[in-house]
Amino acid sequence: MSHIAIVLPVLNEDAQIAACLSALQSLRAQGCELIVADGGSRDRTLALAEPLADRIVNGPRGRAAQMNAGARQAGGEILWFLHADSLPPPDAACLIRAALADPDRHWGRFDVRLSGRQPLLRAVETLMNRRSRLTGIATGDQGIFVRRALFERIGGYPPVALMEDIALSRLLKRHGWPVCLRQRLQTSSRRWERNGISRTILLMWRLRLAYFFGADPARLARIYYQ
Repeated sequence: MSHIAIVLPVLNEDAQIAACLSALQSLRAQGCELIVADGGSRDRTLALAEPLADRIVNGPRGRAAQMNAGARQAGGEILWFLHADSLPPPDAACLIRAALADPDRHWGRFDVRLSGRQPLLRAVETLMNRRSRLTGIATGDQGIFVRRALFERIGGYPPVALMEDIALSRLLKRHGWPVCLRQRLQTSSRRWERNGISRTILLMWRLRLAYFFGADPARLARIYYQ
């Protein structure tokens, strides 16, 4: 049975980290290692996370850097990168192992479901999942998993301030198309609802297009986080 290491990047998540890690305890019971990769939290995130994780790793701030730091400390043959506001299906570990049982399959992701109830969110998640199938590009919200050997071979996440999931997907695609699991990983829709769904859609497309045409990820990150 392949050992899975879950790497969870966090930064000042004390409002939700306990609930997130509590929901992942069943996966620990199924043999998954749970690593929290912190980027310098100044709240109670680490204190709340410590009893619910196998390891706390401190790294430079930024998702790419934090996930690379967590991956270096992981013991799993399979690395699975989750966000702190994501809730995977209860049988996710079995699904990942089955997806990568074929030695010619090296990486994959889940379909995503946004947590909110607004009808437009159903359209957003459907388009996200379909686009991912057509392009072979996965987002961090979809819970990317990858064989450790391949992740190390390509050098891990590229050191970019934003779009690290797209950059990683591009590298992984050179070694094969992702396994696109139809089982859904639920992720928070708070960003969409707080900023406005239509406005967030336009912003994300604007940033993706700019990145595609070579814009500096650091400049895009400043726009995104503003």
